[in-house]
Order: sequence, then structure tokens, then C-alpha cells
Amino acid sequence: MHTLFAATWWFGRRAVEHAWQTWQGSPLKDPAKRLLEAVVAATAAVELDPEVLSVGYGGLPNQIGEVELDAAVMEGAQLRAGAVASVRRFVPAIRIAQRVMEKTPHLMLVGEGAERFAIQQGFQPRSLLTEESIRRWHAWYQERHAPQEVSRARAGESHDTVGVLGWHEGHLVVACSTSGLAWKMPGRVGDSPIFGAGLYADNEAGAAVCTGTGEEIWRFALASRVVELMREGVAAQTACQRVIQYMLQRKPETAQIQAAVIAIRSDGDFGVGATQPEKFEAHFCRDGEMFQVKP
Repeated sequence: MHTLFAATWWFGRRAVEHAWQTWQGSPLKDPAKRLLEAVVAATAAVELDPEVLSVGYGGLPNQIGEVELDAAVMEGAQLRAGAVASVRRFVPAIRIAQRVMEKTPHLMLVGEGAERFAIQQGFQPRSLLTEESIRRWHAWYQERHAPQEVSRARAGESHDTVGVLGWHEGHLVVACSTSGLAWKMPGRVGDSPIFGAGLYADNEAGAAVCTGTGEEIWRFALASRVVELMREGVAAQTACQRVIQYMLQRKPETAQIQAAVIAIRSDGDFGVGATQPEKFEAHFCRDGEMFQVKP
């Protein structure tokens, strides 16, 4: 019986370590429930880490100095899914997304509706700002000329979504969470909570999760493209590379932004792809063994 976890970026190592520890220590007997808890717990751990400036508590704020979180989770067995977007004052957002999946007939709640639901579910509001995120926002605010002149380069200071994949003997779970682009317009939502764009899981094919500039990832429905290639029997690494190559061919300017994807096929085969491979890393844990993979 084998188990595999994967996660994005430098903080992905912490995520897969946490996922493995949760998996090992879980009292749950059902492997599907254990896998879900491991993936969600790993994502939540990154959200609560103030050192990560692109996720959860301490994430860089929007134009008006508010942190807005997006998160989503999906199971590959029954295609159950839940997501939240533009959530302020509540963390970890992935836990709220999990409740959306488990406690409502909906796939997504946003803004005030998501926050009201969070309170109903017992979550407590809190400030998501840290001294560091406030300092950076003040520095940006003083430099900018006008709200509409936020460049992609400046806004792209923070786009490192935490994406976590879990696989156990053919069962798949995927989750992701982000505070989105730094200095974004209030209410902006990227690919992360969008099923088929930022993440997707289907036990009959595989699972994928994306990170990078959300507008471009969403435009290309990156996660679903990778999963559908794996459904056709394409190796996970080849599927990731093909989708990234198509993205670069169809819209060459995407070479100037980061768009990355990690994937696990239903048989446990895995892959990684990125438009800027030299700047991306993914971390894996197979049965307790940690290793890093570059595209």
C-alpha cells in the first residue's frame, strides 16, 4: 500500500512533511478520509505560516490593504468539491472550503456569504495582516501613481499558491489556497478556487494543481487539460509538458509569466511543468521519503 503527496514551491516541503505526519498519525480508518484530512491539514499549515507571503495569514494585501483569500478542495472518487473566494478575516480558508464541500449543496461561496457561513461553522474572525505585510503594503502604496496603474510585474510580487496533491492506491485529493496577486483589485479572483483551472481531481484519470499568474492559468483551463491527457493514458510528466508547451505556443507572451502545474495520475505516476522552469520547484513525499522535483 503506497501513499504519495506533492506540493508547490519552497514551502511545499513543509506541506508534504505535514501531510505525511497527519496521514501517519490519523486515527481515521477510512483511507479516503485520512487522505482528505492529510491534504487539507497540510494546506492549512501553510496558510497559518506568516513567513509565506502569498498564502493565508500574512499574505500580501490588495490595493486597499485587505487580505482576501481563495481556497478549494476536491476529491477524485465522487468528484466532491468545495471552494471559497474573497474571504477576509478568516483563516485557514481551506477549512472553510472543506465545510462548503461537506455541509452545503454548493461548490463555492464568496465574499460576505462565505464569511457568514464561516461564522455559522464556528470559525472566529481575526486580522490576517502582519507587521511585514503592512510594511510592504505601505511601501507599495507610497510608490504607486494611481490604482489603475498597477503593472503585472508589481502585482506579480506574490502569486505562489500552495497546491497539495494526495494519492493512495488510486484515490486522489487536491487542495490549494492563496491570498492572490499582491496589490490586486478588491474582489479579484484567480484560478486557485476554480475547478478545472487551478485544480481538478478524478480517480479515473488523475489530479492536477496549478500555481502562477491566475488569469493565464484560468484562461487555458490548465488543470483540466492535464487531467484529460492523463485520462487518455499520457504519462503525467508528458501531460504537464504538453499543456505548458501549448500555452507558450498559443500565447507566446506567457513566457514572461510563471504558470506551473504538478500532477499525479491515478496509478501514482507524477509530473511537473512550468513556463519558467528554472524558477519553480515541487516537493514530494512517497511513503515517508522526501524529494524535490524540478520541471
